[in-house]
Amino acid sequence: MKDWTEFGVRALPEMSARDRVVSVPPIQDLIDALMADFRAKLAAPLRGVTSDGHVRPGLFSTRRGAVDTAPLREAARAFLEALDPVDRPKASFPLAASEWRQWFNIHANFFRHGVMLENLTPPQRECGLQLLRATLSARGFAQARAIMRFNELLATVSGHTDQYGEWPYFLSIFGTPSATEPWGWQFDGHHLNVNCMVLGDEMVLTPTFMGSEPCKATSGALAGTEVFAHEQQAAIDLVRSLDAIQHDIAVLYPSIMPGAVPKHLERRVGDHMQAGAFDDNAVLPYQGLRADALTGVQRALLRKVVGVYLGWARDDHATVRAAEVDAHLDETWFSWLGGTGDTDPFYYRIQSPVVLIEFDHHPGVAFDNVEPTRHHIHTVLRTPNGGDYGADLLARHLTEFDHSHGDHR
Repeated sequence: MKDWTEFGVRALPEMSARDRVVSVPPIQDLIDALMADFRAKLAAPLRGVTSDGHVRPGLFSTRRGAVDTAPLREAARAFLEALDPVDRPKASFPLAASEWRQWFNIHANFFRHGVMLENLTPPQRECGLQLLRATLSARGFAQARAIMRFNELLATVSGHTDQYGEWPYFLSIFGTPSATEPWGWQFDGHHLNVNCMVLGDEMVLTPTFMGSEPCKATSGALAGTEVFAHEQQAAIDLVRSLDAIQHDIAVLYPSIMPGAVPKHLERRVGDHMQAGAFDDNAVLPYQGLRADALTGVQRALLRKVVGVYLGWARDDHATVRAAEVDAHLDETWFSWLGGTGDTDPFYYRIQSPVVLIEFDHHPGVAFDNVEPTRHHIHTVLRTPNGGDYGADLLARHLTEFDHSHGDHR
């Protein structure tokens, strides 16, 4: 496998990561078709990811009293107060705004909203980062910042400074930061999309998308920086622990090289990932190997993989989510596409009633490699059955209190 520094740079159409005007005449028909598809998905009411098209109720009723969300609330207020009067309204949305579901992990601005960190002063920008820092774990925050810095590295290496950079990321606040009423925030940009809903002492941090191209630097200012090493290795340890019978059940296809996977498992945007941007209502039947067929050691390895993703969030919230996952561990499924060698690219999915994880190695976008490698990774973490964006949490809240008078701004 080549090091990414040996790849050539791909020629890209003009698709600015900063301006809201996108000019892509050479591929305009494709873009128009994609946008029509995305808008149709956004127009459908949020149901959530399910295994069969039906939401399983009563899954998220035991989270209360778990997380002190005051640091998030204080950071969000500080960010809004730091903004100029002209920018503050741009960052603020009603709680039920459709922009919640308009995040997109690509580098071009098709659905961006909120205020862009690049347009802010360094102190204002730091206030925005503080909201990320207050919500994520130390490891999760470090990975998020590394993704942003790799995006700057892309700008330098590719010369596409109009499309990549460390700071063309957008931050939005939904509702009013409150100790008692629901509110939330969203961080949106290339390879980094975080959605957080807060209600009292409960927090929902999905959907969260993290990716990067490249994923490791061995020289220059970022020398020694690597992302997704844990997400990658923990899953390799799990798949390599399977015996021959388990392996044949879990590994659905032995390769993800071009032509090796059926077309219905490949996407126009996202390659093998089925629950990325705009796929909030994806119907994903369970596939692969069910956890009740694993040994005790293998179940521990499965929990370790899930824990890596839950550990993107601050420790107290990750502990709450881990208890939810454990309660449904026997109903958790693990599937794999691709090889299991030291350099093989692969895709894997972990899915249960309360958690969905996808990991995928991709071909180059900024670079010109047409085959997937470990130098371009996409990951997504979701809460199925209506848990994303805190939808289930908000629905439970609305059944307890009459909010017919007001828009929860």
